[in-house]
Amino acid sequence: MTDDHADRPARPASATRRRLLGAAAGAALGSGAVTGFPTLWAQNIRNVTLRQFGTGVSALNPIAEQVKKDLGFTLSMTALDTDAVTQRAVTQPRSYDIADIEYFVCKKVWPAGVLQPLEVKKIALYDKIVPIFTTGKLTPESPIAQGTAPHTVSFVESKGATAFAPHPTEWMTLIPTIYNADTLGIRPDLVGRPIRNWKDLVDPAFKGKASILNIPGIGIMDAAMVMESLGTLRYGDKGNMTRAEIDRTIAFLIEQKRAGQFRAFWKTFDESVNLMASGEVVIQSMWSPAVTAVKTRGIPCVYQPLAEGYRAWGGGLGVAKHLSGLQLDAAYEYINWYLSGWCGAYLNRQGYYSAVLDTAKRHMSENEWGYWMEGKPAAADIMGPDGKLLDKAGSVRDGGSFTDRMGKVACWNSVMNEDRYMVQKWNEFIAA
Repeated sequence: MTDDHADRPARPASATRRRLLGAAAGAALGSGAVTGFPTLWAQNIRNVTLRQFGTGVSALNPIAEQVKKDLGFTLSMTALDTDAVTQRAVTQPRSYDIADIEYFVCKKVWPAGVLQPLEVKKIALYDKIVPIFTTGKLTPESPIAQGTAPHTVSFVESKGATAFAPHPTEWMTLIPTIYNADTLGIRPDLVGRPIRNWKDLVDPAFKGKASILNIPGIGIMDAAMVMESLGTLRYGDKGNMTRAEIDRTIAFLIEQKRAGQFRAFWKTFDESVNLMASGEVVIQSMWSPAVTAVKTRGIPCVYQPLAEGYRAWGGGLGVAKHLSGLQLDAAYEYINWYLSGWCGAYLNRQGYYSAVLDTAKRHMSENEWGYWMEGKPAAADIMGPDGKLLDKAGSVRDGGSFTDRMGKVACWNSVMNEDRYMVQKWNEFIAA
């Protein structure tokens, strides 16, 4: 992968604090622990608890356990669904310290003024962050996909700004941590034929055995991928539909629902896993770790590459506006730790991608890196994060390499200008 810093502003001279972070991160690369702080600071940090909330995608207990081990303080995690994350971020800003949110949600949350911008100079590995979060491009030649591309909501001009900057600045809204290219999950043993296109979700052959996720801003994007695949509708921008496009998309979904195409509409990770593992559903909207969870049960499940490309998403860590002093210092150390390798490798083994690839690689075996990131056949069995068998030697990751998958993103999860109207129409579909 080629980094592209052509339009990045010049960085200010490093401050003492920045040098400390850089040294700490350097020490961390081999160990997973960010260390090297003054003794007094290290003693006080043990009394700190940071309250983090986010979706079940990344609210993972092993991460909190590793934070306690490596940094000494307590990370208290709460997992919510995407809609609840948005609501809590805006309406209960004193109830959390760290907001683990998706970039398209940032479009709703940031203007509320509940988060504080993060100083680029305090992020030790900023220059190693995958450039889709800073310039919008995987490589200098990459097109920018439709929807709310993360870089469009990544920066603000100043500490007090509530509007997004159109270019990289010294202040970031979120520090990126996790992202992926999403597609349909299938049960290859039950579908009975090759699956190659998004339109296969509504093939009458799968009547009563298909499912779509019930998160309006994401579900409607999957529906748009299906409609374009069918040739039914060509959108100006799938991530920012007109009212007429929304109406046509919802009418199509209601028609499919009334015809009995959908077995269920899931909202949580566990629901999607259970639907697929039970065989009640054979093709559905799905997330990569849900596929992993089904496979570790010994049940065939494939995250199927499709001709029209992927719907992508990204998430990052934001810091509550009220955080200051030692707690704010701890938040920066936690963010720097998140990028320093251990966590990136853990996320990669889930089927996600880490925001800093170099450090994650150092915490993965050559076989793991080849399988997850380079699209190579596994030289030995691939184990899941829980130690259970995920894929046997000789297997190749669904969709291939990092560049193959992230290079075929058709659209990012998004918040549309007509978001309120879209949610209203989506709820009509669910109630139909």
